Amino acid sequence: MKNYEKQDGMGYDALREIGSIGTGNAATALSAVLGRKIEMTLPEVKLVGFDRAIEELGGPEKIVVGVLTEISGEVNGIMLFLQNMEFINIVLETLLQKKINDFQEIDSLDISAMTEVGNIIISSYVNAMSDLTGIKMQLSVPSISMNMLGGIMNVPMTMYGYTMDKLMTINGTFKCDDEEVYSRLLMLPDVESLVYIMKKLGVAN
Repeated sequence: MKNYEKQDGMGYDALREIGSIGTGNAATALSAVLGRKIEMTLPEVKLVGFDRAIEELGGPEKIVVGVLTEISGEVNGIMLFLQNMEFINIVLETLLQKKINDFQEIDSLDISAMTEVGNIIISSYVNAMSDLTGIKMQLSVPSISMNMLGGIMNVPMTMYGYTMDKLMTINGTFKCDDEEVYSRLLMLPDVESLVYIMKKLGVAN
């Protein structure tokens, strides 16, 4: 498997299973932190190019908050959790009893809360992958950025764009009480790591 395009149906099924378990774990962990009932729809897992991913995420000028961690150990890559205004306000309203109308209103305490929630989402997904595959993975301390989507996506493109032009998107909808909030989790393992993951799942030679 030289690149992401070599994924077959079984490979996608395996990735969707990981996505389903990971997002389920994330919803449970987030529910515990927020003290609210959190569910998540069955995620859609896709492998897309950087440019297409940016357009599907809202375009390069869309302002978002991104929490990023690096994966190391038996596999290498990055995880990036993107938070839009609706998701951020659920977090802030629950944890800090406040809401924002503009990203410029975000302060240091808000950043801390969003970083912690992003780290919970990413860790839940990576732990699910580790449990399912038996692969040992470590996560770096998370970093956070508030920027236009094009700027945030420059980070994975700079880190891994020289070896590939695809990334994995895990798209789903959080249901918090009666409110639905769309979320995006991006995973970018290097090609060798993706091959290793697929071998561990029994769907690659």
